[in-house]
Amino acid sequence: MPEAGRLEAAVAAGVLPAEESFAQLLRSIVVVARAIFGAKASSIFLFEPETDELVFAAVAGDDEQELVGRRMPSSQGVAGWVLSSRTPLVLEDVRSDPRWARGFAEKTGYVPKGLMAVPLLHEEEVLGVLQVLDRPERSTFSLREMELLGLFASQAAIALALLRAARHAREALAGDGEAAGVATLAAAVARLEGERRAAGLELVRALARTLS
Repeated sequence: MPEAGRLEAAVAAGVLPAEESFAQLLRSIVVVARAIFGAKASSIFLFEPETDELVFAAVAGDDEQELVGRRMPSSQGVAGWVLSSRTPLVLEDVRSDPRWARGFAEKTGYVPKGLMAVPLLHEEEVLGVLQVLDRPERSTFSLREMELLGLFASQAAIALALLRAARHAREALAGDGEAAGVATLAAAVARLEGERRAAGLELVRALARTLS
């Protein structure tokens, strides 16, 4: 990696929160989404372009946490269709839809009747899919509900974008002692507050620019 890129990655790795913080944020999004829509389940898939897979990044239920990290090809299922088409989808009868991946659903231990899913878009890039499963039956799905689901999707997309940035920065610094030192400095500065934090962050950025 060029020197400038290494230093930028070091600053990012030092300033961005730990992965666990993003995992907690994603979990809170699906928990609130499940509660707001009165649904039985809710989940977020993260798209990993390197492997062309969708990965469970967050699930709402306490007894479903073993699903986090489970993978499936990005071309499969309703989530795969929503990802590739970048189009929200509402299904009242999932099992009769040809896009539904029955085998994968059965492996998770939960086979829904209906769902709504929306792509997670950040700066024109699709990062994943948010799903809400088995909400109370209604005759129609209102525009207001779609707008509300879109708000949850926006928050989840921001969280996924930050999570990916943190992962990429730390991967780039693996085994790089010099850049790791810059990351440590950036982390120390990030713990400051108010004007001291702002001044410290500007100092780290100036250092990166100078050394590049």
